Order: sequence, then C-alpha cells, then structure tokens
Amino acid sequence: MIPRILIDSAQIPGSGELRLFQRGKEFSIMLGNNELMNSRLSGSEEALATLPCERLSGHKAPRLLIGGLGMGFTLRAALPMLEASAEIIVAELVPAVVKWARGPMAEIFDGSLSDPRVTIKTTDVFDLISGHQDQFDAILLDVDNGPDGITHASNDRLYSLAGLKAAKKALRPGGILAIWSSAPDAAFTRRLTKARFAVEENRVRARGKRGAHHMIWMATRN
Repeated sequence: MIPRILIDSAQIPGSGELRLFQRGKEFSIMLGNNELMNSRLSGSEEALATLPCERLSGHKAPRLLIGGLGMGFTLRAALPMLEASAEIIVAELVPAVVKWARGPMAEIFDGSLSDPRVTIKTTDVFDLISGHQDQFDAILLDVDNGPDGITHASNDRLYSLAGLKAAKKALRPGGILAIWSSAPDAAFTRRLTKARFAVEENRVRARGKRGAHHMIWMATRN
C-alpha cells in the first residue's frame, strides 16, 4: 500500500492550519480532519470556470477574478476557453498554496501559472472586490467549503448580503458571480436573490459521472 506523506503545512492567517499530503501521484489538502481538495476530484472546480466562461464567449478582453487558487483546476479550465486578450487575476490568501503550486504540485498546474494572461495576488479576494466598480466580467469564488465557511472566519463577509452587493458592484453589467459549494444552501440562494442577482443553481459531479454532487451558483448582474 502506498503511504500518505505529509509534504508541508501552513497557517491560514488568523485561523487554523493547512496540510499538504501526497500519496503516489495523488495530492490532498487538509484542514484538521476535513479534506478541502484532492487532485483526483476536479469536476466541480472545473465547472466553476466552464459554466461562466461559456457565457463570456465572444467577449473582447474579458477580465476574470478567481478567489482561491487551490489545486488550479478552475484556472486551468478557464484558460482554453478565453482569448489571448483575456486577463485572469487569482487571489490566494495563503502564500504556501502558491509555493506548493510552483513546487510539489507543479505537474498538476501544467504551466498555467506562467500563462501571460494570469496574475497571482497573495491577498484576500475580498480586498480585490470591496470598493471597486465595474471591474470584472466574472468573479469565481472557491475560497471555502461554501457559504457556511470553515477555513477562515472572514470568508463570512464575502457571503453576507453586504459582501454580495459589493461583488455585484465590482462586476460589469451582465457580469457573473459564480460560487462553489460542497452542498446546496437554500438560505444562500435567497440571499443572492435579495442582493438582486438573477440566480441559477447548478448541481455538478465532483468527478465525471461519479462522486458527490456539489453546488455552483451562477448569479448574474442584471
């Protein structure tokens, strides 16, 4: 049996510790006993990119903000769907996650961080949203387990009514706020509607036609 090896660990600012494990060619990122990411399960994170990017087809120089680098599944899925003039900003709160992407997980990232359309910012994605207006054609959020955050308490402000209104303001007219969650959340759907988004719920598989269903909200600024 292939052993699971602890590769590295990193503190989340103000909240807990992430641990990177490797078993053969498989990687996982853990917070306590919760597995946040696994390199075998990429389907729903890819859908977080493909669903909104399909809507951006034909946009000239689209500008995207991705909240959460993770294992790069969302970023890599977005790149082939966007033209050369696109701009993708990825906000990652934990510097070690970027280090892992360039180090032990470099093969998974497959050069995506070197794409000239990509800029990585080691910061809280909320800081790139708050106070900005008409900046992005799409904001893709995968910074926690969903609106009921477990990794970082300040993520709650992203998913609050005030946070959703800030995201709506940061979007260009017709822009899309896409949010990943491990499970449905009817109260959050109502909150998106209260923020005056046009809301769609998409249940997607974690892995191909198998595995758990995850939720992706597509909230469009009217």
